[in-house]
Amino acid sequence: MMTDPIADLFTRIRNGLMVKHPRVDVPGSKMKVRIVEILKEEGYIKNFRVYKDDLQGIIRVYLKYQGDQSVIRGIKRISKPGRRSYVNGDKIPEVLNGMGVAILSTSSGVMTGEKCREKGVGGEVLGYVW
Repeated sequence: MMTDPIADLFTRIRNGLMVKHPRVDVPGSKMKVRIVEILKEEGYIKNFRVYKDDLQGIIRVYLKYQGDQSVIRGIKRISKPGRRSYVNGDKIPEVLNGMGVAILSTSSGVMTGEKCREKGVGGEVLGYVW
């Protein structure tokens, strides 16, 4: 049993980028699919596909590179099972002065920090990507 599936997603992406794999496979869940959708919308990955199987499914993430450099320079888990991190709608963090993306889990679903500021909602800070 895995205690932190979001950290596992980030670690698989980070490890795949370090060894320059074209894609990585991750066990599926609704929250992970939404996080990967955000990464695609923000231009950090090429694409992704969800494959159904008898268990939870598999998310195949196609990594993006510019030349020999990965587009994702860093990916970090913030709120962990042992130490949750919550913010109000007016205290949503900026990642690298707007150059990165904060991913939050709110009552309105998983969204970027920018969309949370627009809607004025806070939530749990899942992680940062830059």
